[in-house]
Amino acid sequence: MASETQPHLPVIDFSNENLKPGSDTWVSGCEVVRRALEDHGGFLALYDKVSSDAVNSIYSAMENLFDLSVETKRRKTTEKPIFSYSGQRSGIPLFESVGIINPLNMEDCQKYTRIMWPQGNHHFCESVNSYAKQIVELDHIVKRMMFESYGMEIKKLEALLESTDYVLRGYKYRTPQVGETNVGVPSHTDTALLTILNQKVEGLEVKLRNGEWSQVGSSPSHYLVMGGDALMVWSNDRIRACEHRVMINSKIERYSMGLLSYAGNIMEPQKELVDEDHPLRYKPFDHYGYLRFFLSEEAIKSASRIKAYCGI
Repeated sequence: MASETQPHLPVIDFSNENLKPGSDTWVSGCEVVRRALEDHGGFLALYDKVSSDAVNSIYSAMENLFDLSVETKRRKTTEKPIFSYSGQRSGIPLFESVGIINPLNMEDCQKYTRIMWPQGNHHFCESVNSYAKQIVELDHIVKRMMFESYGMEIKKLEALLESTDYVLRGYKYRTPQVGETNVGVPSHTDTALLTILNQKVEGLEVKLRNGEWSQVGSSPSHYLVMGGDALMVWSNDRIRACEHRVMINSKIERYSMGLLSYAGNIMEPQKELVDEDHPLRYKPFDHYGYLRFFLSEEAIKSASRIKAYCGI
């Protein structure tokens, strides 16, 4: 099911027809998923359940969105922190990003679309909703395997999924001009529980446990699954947040898509993952409180923003 030859990121095949809960393939897969998350904070998923039409359509829709004026893209789309448009920043001049709250809900997709295109844009709305619904299936599989690998009750998984908020993020990186850096985004971890990322053009790199950087290939069926800061809290530091960066070496604009999950309720480290060898590391965690704290002066100056926010 997996290839773990170093110094490459583990690759896990989620297209295997034998990957069904309770099967030997599933049980061994749960172990591989957990180990990859603990060792590197993530892995590369081979997943062919997202239709080529959905992939082509979402990238076309995002190009359409990023072609809008900066003034339009900066329109307020949500009261929640850090989910609106980000771009035109001197420190990372090649980077732009947009976030669409609750893309699984057609009404919320329509609400976002009307803000960007008051006259409407049916293709964009349909593309976002269809793509998110197909990607979230992988999100649910990974989380179930993670729960089962730690011997946790399914009802706890169901409670987490029921309270989870999703954001679909589109990313665009222009090519560097003469004298500009080729750093699209410097090394960082995500604030999410889990990020599932696909890239149309290569450039994504993941820092492995041994400190080496591993390049991630681009393919419609390759999805980088990354644990975020919130998953460190959930797992009581058993799972690493995946450190990654983007380097722009292509001669064409780079687009990528990410489905990020956020805890809608107050979350704590799971009691099953706290013991003598793994003492309690975090206080109760408010995900949106963390997002508001994330860009504060205190957070920026800290060695670890998540530990500055709720570490013990």
